[in-house]
Amino acid sequence: MFARPKHTLPDLPYDYNALEPVISAEIMQLHHQKHHQTYVNMLNQSEEKFMEAKEKNDLKTMISLGPMLRFNGGGHLNHSIFWQNLSPNGGEPEGELLETINKDYGSLENFKNIFSSATVAIQGSGWGWLGYNKSTKTLAITTCFNQDPLEPTTGLVPLLGIDVWEHAYYLQYKNVRADYVKNLFKIINWKDVSSRLASAKQSS
Repeated sequence: MFARPKHTLPDLPYDYNALEPVISAEIMQLHHQKHHQTYVNMLNQSEEKFMEAKEKNDLKTMISLGPMLRFNGGGHLNHSIFWQNLSPNGGEPEGELLETINKDYGSLENFKNIFSSATVAIQGSGWGWLGYNKSTKTLAITTCFNQDPLEPTTGLVPLLGIDVWEHAYYLQYKNVRADYVKNLFKIINWKDVSSRLASAKQSS
């Protein structure tokens, strides 16, 4: 049987302490090395079991592995975007991205308020997302529970994700999720978001 390539933990594009004081080095190291690594490990295990079941034409087992593939695959996809969405340089959106935000939300401040409110209001664990709707050619703010990946779940192309699982902020912000989300806007890599928007528009 052909050996399937394993998923691997992506390197961060910055040092663990680069996002301080917004996110501590301790949180970044735990989040990346422990949590994301676990999603990668479990995704590889789940895929291996799925392929074994497929070889045996064991449909029951294949179906039963669906939730594990969704959870760990989503965790891997979501975090791989999240790390790229952050930058120690921060700044503000410019050019076409800013124009699109102003067109769809009236102003950058209004966009931030709507995005923050939706993300902070997630019950339990999940993600706040800015996505691109290829059908309407507009931006869309939405949320996903647990590790549900944005595009397979909603059809929206992911541009910017905010992780509000407690492991992303609790060591530093305790239960004050709103402060974490507010401060995160100081370290958004808007160049990455802009690049994702350009790619989404090009492929729509």
